[in-house]
Amino acid sequence: MTIGILILIVFLLAATMMFLRKIPALIALPLMAIAIAGIEVIAGKLTWMDLTIGVIADGSMRLVEPIIISFLGGMLSFLMQKSGVAESFIKRGAELTGDNPFVVSAIMLAIIAILFTTIGGLGAVIMVATIVLPILNSVGARGHIAGGIFLVGMTLGGLLNANNWAIYRNVLFLDVDVISTYALSVVGVMIPVALGFIAVELWRARVIKLRKRILFNGLAVLAVIAILLYAGRGILGDINIGFIKTGFKWVLLPVGIIILYNVAKDAYARIVKGVNIPIKWYAYIIPLVPLIMILVFEIHFIPAFMIGFLYGFLVTLRRGSINMTSQAMIEGSSSVMPAVILMIGIGMLLSAILGPTPGGPGAYWHERQNLENVQEIDGEMITDVGPAEWPVIQDLRPLIENVIPSTPWGYVLVFTLLGPLALYRGPFNLWGLGYGIGGVFLASGLLPPPAIMGVLMSLGVIQGVSDPTNTQNVWLANELAIDVNYLMWKTLPYAWIVAFFGLLVSSFLYLI
Repeated sequence: MTIGILILIVFLLAATMMFLRKIPALIALPLMAIAIAGIEVIAGKLTWMDLTIGVIADGSMRLVEPIIISFLGGMLSFLMQKSGVAESFIKRGAELTGDNPFVVSAIMLAIIAILFTTIGGLGAVIMVATIVLPILNSVGARGHIAGGIFLVGMTLGGLLNANNWAIYRNVLFLDVDVISTYALSVVGVMIPVALGFIAVELWRARVIKLRKRILFNGLAVLAVIAILLYAGRGILGDINIGFIKTGFKWVLLPVGIIILYNVAKDAYARIVKGVNIPIKWYAYIIPLVPLIMILVFEIHFIPAFMIGFLYGFLVTLRRGSINMTSQAMIEGSSSVMPAVILMIGIGMLLSAILGPTPGGPGAYWHERQNLENVQEIDGEMITDVGPAEWPVIQDLRPLIENVIPSTPWGYVLVFTLLGPLALYRGPFNLWGLGYGIGGVFLASGLLPPPAIMGVLMSLGVIQGVSDPTNTQNVWLANELAIDVNYLMWKTLPYAWIVAFFGLLVSSFLYLI
């Protein structure tokens, strides 16, 4: 019990230091991992080899798949920016919106969400924002309204970003179908709330007129979504997903042939004949290509992103494309280095809590435990029942058994109330202690992995939209000449509503 308390103190101390901005998450996470394993070493339950190889070396490689996907995603992001596809997409959307403030804001929200399913990083934020913000300002969506629309759109896109799915897959060992189904459910909840944010804030700014019954209708829509998910959760499991995917394949294959024909024709005109052909419609689906490859064709994340990058190269092919693509590969990889370093720290923390992976540098620990569990009975070597358990799990389980809610409604209410802990690099911040807390929940065995994903993804909406420590929030607030905390207070109620309904959906799907 004493060791478990010391480990929790390490968690609280690290969270406090990050909250007070005394130490960044990039440094705090690996230090936490070393401190947690170090406590077990001093207690005699782990060796220095376990600390250096089982935690540090194994943890550094634990999230190698998401790290590679981050590099590929960064390359694809910069390719879209360098080729002008992202800028053209936004301007084309603006031309079609007219001058209705609500319609323009909703279209900009959709465009931002689609772009950020693939692109990312502060450079992408600045590039998109410098085009979108003036459009929003021109129809009266100024200040926190424009900033909120941008952040909500980013978070919507992030929910459908396959790079983020890869982390859940590696941390919680979930199938892609489980992750994508829940992500789409949260998106389904978030869209009406996002439209409600636009309508209410434009109404409060006296840009549009809004009747109160529209607000009640919006709440009714959310309630209906929740009821339908509850009533249909059994039906959803009976749907033949394979049949649906086969149907999509038959539709997409002829469409793909038509696109490739047009791509080849336009590339010939640009390169051989030197004709200046503008960006065509088929370039705008670049962000969706990795998603289609993963969800419909069931291709692994890494080759899916490679196919997306190759498609982006082909649809933007022109003279000088080789140099532009090389530059996108180098600059795109550089842009994701902060996230990569953070994932290395997250991996170390996970290895410190859950133990090393059987296939990584820490495989020796599992082999050693298997040898220790072999006993000689009646002249035969018999393996003891049950796998070996990492000491940190043993010490933490008694402390958290009475903390994690055991009922569906307790799950929803407790984690909804804890939602603000996703802010200011708090314990539920995904890019702070969030995945570490998820690892603790996973180690306890008291919540199924999909329900843990429900907590992290739902509270991740609060972090993505409202956290004042996000670089995009700080930059947007400065660009809009408003206080970053003011932006947080204006968006937090809406993000909190999404988190509540996301947890409600999670409880319906995974706990009832």
